[in-house]
Amino acid sequence: MPFVAEPLLQLVQAARRHDVHAWDTLLQQHQLPLFAFAMELVRHREAALDIVQETFAGAVRHLGSLRDDAKFKSWLFGIAHQKCLQHFRKTLRRAAVFAETDELVDEALDPTAGDPRDLLLREEETSAFFALVERLPLAQRETLLLHVLEDFSLAEIAEISGVPVGTVKSRLFHAKGALRQLVEASR
Repeated sequence: MPFVAEPLLQLVQAARRHDVHAWDTLLQQHQLPLFAFAMELVRHREAALDIVQETFAGAVRHLGSLRDDAKFKSWLFGIAHQKCLQHFRKTLRRAAVFAETDELVDEALDPTAGDPRDLLLREEETSAFFALVERLPLAQRETLLLHVLEDFSLAEIAEISGVPVGTVKSRLFHAKGALRQLVEASR
């Protein structure tokens, strides 16, 4: 087993030094297992290929965060797992948006439905709400949108933003408060 592990350690160390050949070799060694893993989870060829590509892009960007080079493979699959979860979230959000849009269209076309002006009013309210969100400071707006629309946990937002979880909690608290004040002031 040490014979197999040694080349991997050498490749990871070379990759840390930005050796393109090392990255190519790591990609060649891991792309098929990663593709099979992603394919089993997402059941869509193009999405699985995208996930493999995004996994390696993430690995290149974040190799510095890997503490134990011997765990490169599990770390790489952890990235792939996160990319699959992101894919599922996006897919669910798209499905929800299309379902909501289909529902709105069905309501608008349904002769027994209520007044079409109600539909327009709801759309105007949504637009007005997002206009208020745009008035929040960037850090608060980003935190609120990541948490509410993208459904990221506080820890994930902290990692994305590069700030402590406490800062994320504070930003979210202040964003909600500021948004509440903006909504009340707009009434």
